Amino acid sequence: MKTDIVIVGAGPSGIFTALELIRCGSNKKITIIDKGLSLRKRACPKHKVGHCINCPSCAITTGFAGAGAFSDGKLSLCTDVGGDLPNLIGHDLAQETIDYTDKIYLDFGADGEIEGVGNPEKIKEIRKKAIQAGLKLIDCPIRHLGTEKAQAIYFSIEQFLQEKGVELIFNCACNDLIIKDNACVGVECKKGKEEFVIEAGKTIVCTGRRGADWLEKICSEYNIEHQPSTVDIGVRVEVRNEIIEEINEVLYEGKLVGYPNPFKDKVRTFCQNPGGYVSQENYDNDLAVVNGHSYKGKKSNNTNLSILCSHNFTTPFNQPIAYAQKVGEITNMLANGRILVQRFGDILNGKRTWQKELTQSNLKPTLTDAIAGDITAAMPYRAMTNIINFIKAMDKVVPGFASPETLLYSPELKFYSNKITMDKNFNTNVKNLHCLGDSTGWTRGLMMASAMGVLMARRLLELK
Repeated sequence: MKTDIVIVGAGPSGIFTALELIRCGSNKKITIIDKGLSLRKRACPKHKVGHCINCPSCAITTGFAGAGAFSDGKLSLCTDVGGDLPNLIGHDLAQETIDYTDKIYLDFGADGEIEGVGNPEKIKEIRKKAIQAGLKLIDCPIRHLGTEKAQAIYFSIEQFLQEKGVELIFNCACNDLIIKDNACVGVECKKGKEEFVIEAGKTIVCTGRRGADWLEKICSEYNIEHQPSTVDIGVRVEVRNEIIEEINEVLYEGKLVGYPNPFKDKVRTFCQNPGGYVSQENYDNDLAVVNGHSYKGKKSNNTNLSILCSHNFTTPFNQPIAYAQKVGEITNMLANGRILVQRFGDILNGKRTWQKELTQSNLKPTLTDAIAGDITAAMPYRAMTNIINFIKAMDKVVPGFASPETLLYSPELKFYSNKITMDKNFNTNVKNLHCLGDSTGWTRGLMMASAMGVLMARRLLELK
C-alpha cells in the first residue's frame, strides 16, 4: 500500500495537518491510521454497566479526535498555556497560528463566546489574592466547546476529510516504523489479524499522551533524538460549585501556578471543569487514570480540576514515563483497578476514607464508581507534600478549597515527558519523519496540538 503522507494517530495534531493541507488545495494522497474507531462508533460501555470494564482499546482515549473528543473541549487562546511549542517556533508565530486555528474551529461550529474576558476588575482581585498566597494567576481566554459539542465538531471534520478523499483506517495499530538509511519510508501496521505495510513519502507520528510510551521506545530503537523531560503527577480535585463560584464565573478556568515549600517544585492547576464530571480513562496495560470533562448543557453541582506536580529527573535516571506509570499502577492496585478517592481532611488526619463517609458529605462524587481509600499509600512523599501545600495556598484564593470534605482522586498522570528533538520545521534527525502533538513533549492540550498540525501542513506545502 502506498501513500504520499501517512499520519499515525487521528488526534487533533494529525487531523489538523490533513485539514490544512486540503484547505490549501494540496492534491497529496493522505492516509490516517488510528488504533481506535471512527467518532460515531466510539462508545464507552461504562454508561451501561456502571463501571469501567477495561476494554482492549479505550474508547475514551483512542479513535478519531483522540482524547479530545471526550474531553471538556477547552481551547486555550494564548501562548502562555499549552506547552513549549512557542519556544520552538517563536511566540508571535504561535499566537498567529492559534488565532488562525481558532477560526477553523469556528468554521466547524464552535461556540462564538470566549470565557475569561470582560471582568478586568474582578480578575485583578483574584490576582491580588493569588499573589498574597504565593501563586501566579494566568488569565488565558478560553473557548469552551463542551464535551457534546466537541464531538459534533470533530465529527464534522471527520466527514469533511472523508469527503475530500483522505483515507481513514481505524482499528489499525502502528507496530513499527520502517527506517532505511536513516530515512523513514513508511509504517508497519496491524488491523485485526491482518498485517501490512504502508509506504509513504512523509511519515507523521502524533500518537497523543496515550502513545507517548510507544513513541519513546521507537525513539530509543531507531536513535531518534529525544530527551527525558517533565512528567506530571497529581490528583483531580472536586469541590462544590459554590466554593469556586467566583473563578468559574469570571475566568471559567483559573490557571494558577506555585512553587510550594519545601521542595519548590512547579505545581499548577489544569483542566478546570465548572459543573463538570470526573471521569476515568484507560491507557495501555489497563492503567486507569482520572480525568474530567464538562458539557455545555448538562451540569453537575461540582467543579473539578487537576493539581499537577512537575517532576524533572537527572542522570542516571532517564525513564520518567515508566516512573509515573509505576505510581499509577500502585494506586490502581489499591483500588482494585479503578480510581481511588479520598477526602482532604482524612489525608490531613492520617486516615483512609470509607465509602459510607462519602455519602455523609455536602459533596457527592461525580465519579460514582471511584473507590474510597488512601491515596497517600501510593503517592510519592514529595508529590503528596507539594499537593497538600498547594491546596492550602489555593484556600487563600478560593476560601473553602481546603475543606475537609474536598475530594482528591488519583492517579492523574500526564505523559508529556518524551521530548523529541526537532527544528522549527518539525524535522527530526531521521529524514522524512515528523512528530507532532502531546506525545512529542512540545504541546499540552487541544489548541496547541491543533496549531502544530496546521504548521506541519504549511511546512509540507512549502516542499512542493
